[in-house]
Amino acid sequence: MNTNKNVLDLINRKLIVSCQALPDEPLHSPFIMGRMAYAAYLGGASGIRANSVADIQEIKKQVDLPIIGIIKNVYEGSEVFITPTMKEVDDLYREGVDIIAMDATDRPRPDGSTISELFPLIRNKYKDQLFMADCSTYEDAAAAAELGFDFVGTTLSGYTEATKHKSLPDIELVERIVKSLSVPVIAEGGIATPEQLKQLYDIGIFSAVVGSAITRPMEITKSFMKAVD
Repeated sequence: MNTNKNVLDLINRKLIVSCQALPDEPLHSPFIMGRMAYAAYLGGASGIRANSVADIQEIKKQVDLPIIGIIKNVYEGSEVFITPTMKEVDDLYREGVDIIAMDATDRPRPDGSTISELFPLIRNKYKDQLFMADCSTYEDAAAAAELGFDFVGTTLSGYTEATKHKSLPDIELVERIVKSLSVPVIAEGGIATPEQLKQLYDIGIFSAVVGSAITRPMEITKSFMKAVD
């Protein structure tokens, strides 16, 4: 099993590939996500980001790479759906993912609590676990660093009400976090080309997650169709 130090070494300045498909997408299947992760591994990926225990279990059968695990769960009345409650954290910890990622915005969670109230309980319960904060703003990232997250990510920039106007990848946000905070930054969200990835590494990020541009053929096809139309 990887130690936390090994995980840091394995993903530092490397590529993490997000292998996810939601129930309404054609590739939704643990088997397919496992093969997708294997293809990413063959291409040189050094880590995988995956959603759901079922997908993670299948991916583990196919590759021996660090896994950033999430569980997307929609609760009525809450906009937070990426690992939103202690229950999802418990499930991911039991499964043994290397890094647990969760929404770290200031939006109310399903039980009405905020990340500043919930995460200290999680950190105290799972002292040996690495955690990644999925942030949408600099303020989210600064608060997450103060709370003790091991990584901050730009995952939710462009996907919240306050940031929906942002063009992605959010280079400006990445630069501000890298310059102002000491916590390792994992760039994620809208990285569409190798050139953008290189630009982010030149800024000084710790690692990066690329998803749609590699593992979502329906979205890739749509981008090409814009040129046709």
